[in-house]
Amino acid sequence: MGSGKTCVKCKVGTIFMHTMHVADGLLAGVDLNLLLVLRALLSERHVTRAASRIGLSQSATSHALSRLRELYGDALLVRSGRGLVLTPRAERLLPSLERGLSDLRSALDDEPAFEPSTARRRFSLGMADYGQAFLLGSLLGTLGEQAPGIDLSVLNFPNLEELVVSGALDLALHVWGSAPPLLSSQQLFSDDFVCVVRQKHPRVAKRLSLSRYVELQHVLVAPSGAPGSIVDTELEKRGLSRRIALRVSSFLVVPIVVSETDFVSTMPRRLARQLVTRYPLRILPPPLRLPAFRFAMLWHSRFDQDPAHAWLRGVVADVARGER
Repeated sequence: MGSGKTCVKCKVGTIFMHTMHVADGLLAGVDLNLLLVLRALLSERHVTRAASRIGLSQSATSHALSRLRELYGDALLVRSGRGLVLTPRAERLLPSLERGLSDLRSALDDEPAFEPSTARRRFSLGMADYGQAFLLGSLLGTLGEQAPGIDLSVLNFPNLEELVVSGALDLALHVWGSAPPLLSSQQLFSDDFVCVVRQKHPRVAKRLSLSRYVELQHVLVAPSGAPGSIVDTELEKRGLSRRIALRVSSFLVVPIVVSETDFVSTMPRRLARQLVTRYPLRILPPPLRLPAFRFAMLWHSRFDQDPAHAWLRGVVADVARGER
């Protein structure tokens, strides 16, 4: 019984594959331009008018009709009085032909332009709180003016690149690095580091010396919780170390802590400029040379030519330039 069922399945599968092979073979042997001639003939029901419609001579159109009759095994058009009428096969064929050619035209046409002013959709962005703090306000303002129907979901995860690859995120914004395979990237801006202390810090005057810097208690932002930082690496080169009195995962906790204590924080300049307008803080140059870094956006390369994604990337880039 089991082997009989298997044989039936095998036969069905063989018949299906043979049918698909035959269908592919038929398509491969058909000049698709003939379908345009056929539509003109069936619509006009007149060889001369059909020829004029598609830009062929009357003799070429008549020759094409002969080929079509041979292809379909049907007269398609027959004389009735002074005109031509469709055969039953042609009557059934015309609607399918119209739909098929319309679908083919849609497949070949350029993708319709994205209209931000009328679009309604949601984009998912991955961005650490550093970028969120000084980009989101301006970004939302621009969207409100240009695309009021666009909504955003903004997430902050350590594996942003993986989420872009998987399709969970449309766009990721983070510190520039080599883009993994399948991802495209664009640099947005460069940033460097400054120190932030409260306005009336009793131990910090107009400048911050290196000796005073290492004596102070520090707030370190470590989103992943991993030890070490650029500052600690540079201090180690000089045989120095600092006391990290508080380790947090978010930059946005820092201004609250620093404005209420004698701690110091070393953070990106762009973020610090935003924070000092809202908290009683001072910005000071760091007492040691720290390397600058670049900020970039990443997206899946399958969206390189997508009109909606390209528009979003352009808006993000414009906003980032405006925040310099």
